[in-house]
Amino acid sequence: MSNTSNESSTESFFGKVISTYTRAQAIEDGVLIDAAAMAREAGFKWPVGLTSAAWTDCVAWSEDDSRRQIYQDESGRLWDVLYMASNAIRTSKDSGDRLLFQLYRVPRDGHSLEAALVTLRLIVGPGDAGEPVVTILQPHED
Repeated sequence: MSNTSNESSTESFFGKVISTYTRAQAIEDGVLIDAAAMAREAGFKWPVGLTSAAWTDCVAWSEDDSRRQIYQDESGRLWDVLYMASNAIRTSKDSGDRLLFQLYRVPRDGHSLEAALVTLRLIVGPGDAGEPVVTILQPHED
């Protein structure tokens, strides 16, 4: 069956596509943060992105945060997220396209000095051209 025929069949069932929002647009808009460069270092073979909510909670860290709380840097925090995600994939006994994993991170709240446990979700899905991509998000996000 040709792709055109398949698209026509889908369109006849669901109707015309009203709008699309690509992964590239989400990265451009800041809804998704591209972590592909460091993700390759952590062992990922596919592109990795974090939702802005996951980034804000687990990665974002400024010099002001270090002065108010405890010294940290974004690259180290990103490495922690990616390493723990990669480790969760390697050690998981489950199969599928979704995985919960945990890591400790210092909350960015202006006063915490100790790390707290947080759970994130990893989803493998199709990218803009159907290629496999990884998205890391908070458990309540879709």
